[in-house]
Parts: sequence; structure tokens; C-alpha cells
Amino acid sequence: MSNRAVYASDPNLSRGREFALDSATERGPRSAFQRDRDRVIHSIAFRRLRHKTQVFIAPDGDHYRVRLTHSLEVAQIGRVIARALGLDEDLTEALCLAHDIGHPPFGHAGEDALQAALKDAGGFDHNGHTLRVLMRLESPYCGHEGLNLSWEMLEGLAKHNGPVHQPNWALAELDAAYPMGLARRASLEAQVAALADDIAYDNHDIDDGLRAGFLQLDDLLTLDAVADQWRGIERRFPGQPQDRRLRELVRGQIGRMVNDLIAETQGRLAEAEPRDADAVRAQSRDLAAFSPAMVEEERALKRFMYDRLYYHPEQQATAERAREVVVRLFAALAADPAELPAGWRERLPEAEPMRSRAIADFIAGMTDRYAIDTYTRLFGAAPEGLRNV
Repeated sequence: MSNRAVYASDPNLSRGREFALDSATERGPRSAFQRDRDRVIHSIAFRRLRHKTQVFIAPDGDHYRVRLTHSLEVAQIGRVIARALGLDEDLTEALCLAHDIGHPPFGHAGEDALQAALKDAGGFDHNGHTLRVLMRLESPYCGHEGLNLSWEMLEGLAKHNGPVHQPNWALAELDAAYPMGLARRASLEAQVAALADDIAYDNHDIDDGLRAGFLQLDDLLTLDAVADQWRGIERRFPGQPQDRRLRELVRGQIGRMVNDLIAETQGRLAEAEPRDADAVRAQSRDLAAFSPAMVEEERALKRFMYDRLYYHPEQQATAERAREVVVRLFAALAADPAELPAGWRERLPEAEPMRSRAIADFIAGMTDRYAIDTYTRLFGAAPEGLRNV
């Protein structure tokens, strides 16, 4: 990468991996971060994202986003920003692709159910579970557990939302085995990946909400920034079909947020003058950021989306039914572990809390449809009301 900035992560200076690589198994002229990206893409956990909820639970429509398509969109946005800032695009892309791997079936409804099920066993957190999947549960290699990703990759995922001062049990266990510097800031690539996630779901959830009829354009236009965008679209594209103009609105929103992020980050970098990636980690604030004006605009949009979409009565009712599915699955498997697949049953710990955590690991790996199929097998009837679009 010829235009790499001094503050970018450099694969040639990587801190390595938890388990040493066997040079005899290295394939092709790839950097450390390219290997990370490829290992994520080829993982079973990544493939399962195609059948995991993004916003709409078990959608019938082919056009709604799921965790996989969301992750691909985050990666596209992240690469654009990384290139503009001179960061390592491969590390940024890998972080974007992997950031949601720890989500259980049915999105946050499933996470709430597992958190309740593990209330006496340390709880459940999808971000900690992402690291647990990548470092321990997904193990395609003969010589070690996990995908054995680079330190920079694991650090970035662990600190997806900033420094971690009170890690949950999953992250604490992994950090004890392979310290990730949880109390410090993450690399710029990780900071960009987190904001690319915000940009993607803020705007693509609008697209899906409009398509599903949960959001109405007139309501969106109560947001001043959106109204300004829409007036400009009406001037530029008079007479165009409404669905095309709505997609133009979403694209315009993404472009505005990306450009704002790049400009604000460039200003912060010019002020801080970090000499290398470690100097970024030592900062007292994130260097990748939106401008203050965009922060307020984005907060207003999030409040709107929670009010009109995420907490919509139909969404809440479906989420509650999905939560109950996961609650009952956990209770049934805990009561009768013979219902677990053979490999999971044979490895099931005898003692708590490891026993309950292992059952939660199994459930968290389920796709929406596998959870529904398992529920149907265990209880003799499919759960009702899990499709809300």
C-alpha cells in the first residue's frame, strides 16, 4: 500500500497472533490483514449471517437486509473512508465484515433472551461473543482453536465501541489468554469500522422501514436535515418515480455522513499529529469522528428511528415472540442436553457456569430459521407470528 499514512496500521508491524503460524501452511502473497479478511469470509459463522435478523425478524421479502448484507454494506463504506484517510483497507474491511458475527438469532430480541438465561452465569453480550466465536468456537484448523486472527483484528473487534474498562466474562477470559489492551483506544481502522456501521444502519434501516411501510416519508421530513435533502432531490429529479427518489435520498444521506466523517477526522489528525498507530491508541479521544453538527443530526435520526421503527408496536410484539422462542429453547436444552447435536453434547461441561454458557454458545450460533426448526422439533409446532413484513 503505497499511500499508507504514518498513523495507519501496518501489517508488516503486526503484533502477531495468539498461536504462531506454520510457514508451511501459508498460501499466497497475502498480508496479515488480508489473511484476517479471508479467514472471516471463509468461516461458517460469517455464512450464517445470511439467515440472521438485521431489523425485520425472519423476513419473507427477498429485498430486506440481513446481518450478512448489512456487514457487506458496512465493509464497502469502511473501505471508502479508509482509502481517503490512508488507512489499511484490508484491516478496515475485515473488521467491518466480522463485527456482527456474535449476534444470536432474532437480533436484539435473541440477545435479551440469552442475557436473561445467563443472568447467574455472567450474562451474554454479542460483542464479547464475536470474539468468543473467532478465538475459540470456530475452529477449522488442526493446530489451534479459533481462526487465529491478528492482534490488531481482535483488538479492533474487542473495542468496537471504544475502550473497555469492565469487560464481561467472555471478553475478560479471552483478554487474560491474549491481552488486547482493552483500556486503550483502538486503531483508526477500528474507529472507522464502528462509524461505518452507524452510517450503514442509520440509513439502510430507513430504506427497509420505508419498503415495509413502517416509516412514512412525511414523518421523515420532520427531520430538518432529511427535509433539506429531499427538497434538493425534488429540484434535481422532478417527475421521477417516488421509489427512485427515495433511494436517492438514502444514498445522499450516506454520502453526506461519509464526507463529514472524513473531513472531521482529517482535522483531528492534523491537530493531534499521531506519529504511528500506537500514538492513535494513546489519544484522549477518538480521532475518527463526525463533526459536532453531524453528531446532533445523527442523534436526532436515531431518536426518530427508535420511536418510529425499532419500538414500533408491531416490531415490539414480534420481538417479544422471538425472545420467548429463545427462552424456551434454552430451557429445553438445559433440561435435556440429549437434544443437543452429538458434538455439542459430548463437549458439554458438567459444572456451572460453563455448562449454561456452552448451551448459550450453541443457541447463539443458530440462524433464525434453524432456531425455528429446532423449536418446532422440540415442541411439536412452529412458533407463530415471527414474520412481521
